[in-house]
Amino acid sequence: MGFIIPPAIAEEKSAWRLFVSDHAAPVVRAIDAETGTVLANFATKGPATLHRSESGRTVFAVQGKSDMVSVISSGLSTGDHGDHGDLEIEAPSLLEATFPGAKPSHFVDHHGDIALFFDGEGVVRTISEKDVLAGSKAVREVKTAAPHHGVAVAFGNHVLVSEPNSEKPDELPVGIRVIDSAGAPVGDLHSCPDLHGEASSGNILAIACAEGLLLVKAGGDAPSIEMLPYGEGLPEGKSTTLVGGRGLQYFLGNYGPSAVVVIDPTAKDAFRLIELPTRRVHFAVDPVRPKFAYVFTEDGKLHRIDVLAGQIVGTLALTEPYSMDGHWSDPRPRIAVAGDAIIVSDPLKSVLHVVDAGNFAETGNIPVEGKPFNVVAIGGSGETH
Repeated sequence: MGFIIPPAIAEEKSAWRLFVSDHAAPVVRAIDAETGTVLANFATKGPATLHRSESGRTVFAVQGKSDMVSVISSGLSTGDHGDHGDLEIEAPSLLEATFPGAKPSHFVDHHGDIALFFDGEGVVRTISEKDVLAGSKAVREVKTAAPHHGVAVAFGNHVLVSEPNSEKPDELPVGIRVIDSAGAPVGDLHSCPDLHGEASSGNILAIACAEGLLLVKAGGDAPSIEMLPYGEGLPEGKSTTLVGGRGLQYFLGNYGPSAVVVIDPTAKDAFRLIELPTRRVHFAVDPVRPKFAYVFTEDGKLHRIDVLAGQIVGTLALTEPYSMDGHWSDPRPRIAVAGDAIIVSDPLKSVLHVVDAGNFAETGNIPVEGKPFNVVAIGGSGETH
């Protein structure tokens, strides 16, 4: 008689966590998205802009005015087992690895390779998320010609890095250079005047320029880069912030103060302009419901955009008005998507608004001490053993 091996005991479970930085205080709070419970408070050197990694295992707290980048382990990770995924849940924690440098700005995660650009030095430092989680601080550095407000992407064995304006270093970069593993430039400068903003969607990396987008794909010996010019039907303007679609390959960008543009790089008419009722504050894509994106406008309203139709399909009043007059860095709402919930920070009221993504209605709010500002959501579902 043979032995019968009992199946492993597993339970299907979902978990979502919000990581929220304060506009003025040097703290990042980890919050259970379902209960609103504060799981941990992490002290930083200064107020932070938050960026989640692609895997969701880490959150990078970029403290531009305090010359520091800190890293938080989300405590959530998923493993692919073919017919199912495992969800591992641990307490969030502040990692030992920190990355000091003058005026850190852009953070880019490209397939697990992290690039941090330090404006005050004109230097990019790259490291894999795997190494960060292992406690390593060993980075690869690439120096540009001068300090500037730049961006870089770790792209396989190469690094794409912005080229400063040699005549006016205080202005935006003028192009992208490709640097190989030995630190040598590959090919000529790829022109990109007024470079600002990048995002990835599918197998395409897009970089915003004054005249269009540089589209980057994996090539043979080096990345393939080509320009996608703005369509003739667009009014005068440009994108300076991009987010990449998930599930569908597209990009969503700003275009002037009161419009966004949906960009399908494979379509004949690649750009579709969507006018907004008032000036735009923030926007985000929905990784769970790929055809939707969300835009918050200064009148306190959240708009749902159908990116396939290229139009607003829902509007929800959420907060008091947040005028775009005043300083660009004043506290204003930010959007994150946590599974079936859309989270909108309301820094002047010290709450996070929770919106049901299915019926697009507010279901409650989460009180947060201080001025909750940047918010990222990390989570998912899977089997826990």
